[in-house]
Amino acid sequence: MRKLLVLFLCLPLLGNAQGVKNIFKYSTFYAAVNGGTSLGDAQVWKVTSGTLEEDVIETPFDYSISVGIRKIKRFGYENRANTFYNGTERSYSDAATLGRVDGFEYLFETDFVRRLGIDYINQHHFVRYVADKWVSKVEYLADGFADIKYFEASERLRFQIGELGKLSFNIGAVQRLAEPYGFDPLADWVLANGSLHYTYLALQEGYNITLDGTYLDPDGNVVANSQEVWEEVVVPEVINDYVEDQRNALSNTVEYSAVLGFDYYHFTKDFWFHSWGNIMPYHIDTDSEYSYHKYNNGQWLDYSAGLIFGYRFDKSLGVFIEGRYNKYWNRDWHNFSVGVNYVIF
Repeated sequence: MRKLLVLFLCLPLLGNAQGVKNIFKYSTFYAAVNGGTSLGDAQVWKVTSGTLEEDVIETPFDYSISVGIRKIKRFGYENRANTFYNGTERSYSDAATLGRVDGFEYLFETDFVRRLGIDYINQHHFVRYVADKWVSKVEYLADGFADIKYFEASERLRFQIGELGKLSFNIGAVQRLAEPYGFDPLADWVLANGSLHYTYLALQEGYNITLDGTYLDPDGNVVANSQEVWEEVVVPEVINDYVEDQRNALSNTVEYSAVLGFDYYHFTKDFWFHSWGNIMPYHIDTDSEYSYHKYNNGQWLDYSAGLIFGYRFDKSLGVFIEGRYNKYWNRDWHNFSVGVNYVIF
């Protein structure tokens, strides 16, 4: 992330005043706040020491704060839905290996989001340069909802097929910097039968259980008066906090991989098809302590793909399919949209 920010801050130094103007020409800077109602309040009941107690679970309103700058030429099938960018726009084509035109493009966006009472940060930044025979891209992605975060750089040779160059293939190398996803923080707490010794884990983390069945946190506060509440409410929080602390305590690791990819783009006003894919079939074993090679007992397959399809049968009826799928280190995240439109004249 720091390297990407340094790269962005150094962009004005890449050329003279005219070069700087060309870098930011046609780019858009945007900042926006969006919000709305979340889940409605929910009534819950519990029995404590023989007494029925009622409680209300309130979920605070959802919101997002978006700040970004982008310079990406829209594909033929893309239209500006709004006059202004508000940070809620989601373009599937942003994940494509190649842009609509050759040259220099970039995206820098950070979203501070609260959804269903959970706060997280999403970031997507990339700088991409596409030439006739090569492609280079530097990218940082942090998806708090999918729990994936990595820095990626790739250098590829590009082979265009046919005079129009609608289809192209690419081959090259990818370097990824990420937390060691080959690390299992709960491995030391798994018993011989495969179950998790969560009570002993909680005790090691400072929790305590009194003889009368009261459960205390490390500060001595009562967190549960029954085993049911302890196992269903407190223990999951203990495990989540422990896993997060253990993961944050480790340094990021670098992964070196080979990559093969393709990109196809065709557009007319009545039919368009855009698809791309990337596969990483081979990864260099760096023999680090938490290498994914050790976790996986050898090589594995990482890949990503996207598809955007639209067809107008006539001036009234049309169908569309849009989606993308990613799988890195056995973690997957995806989204899609499928539908039909019918305009009545």
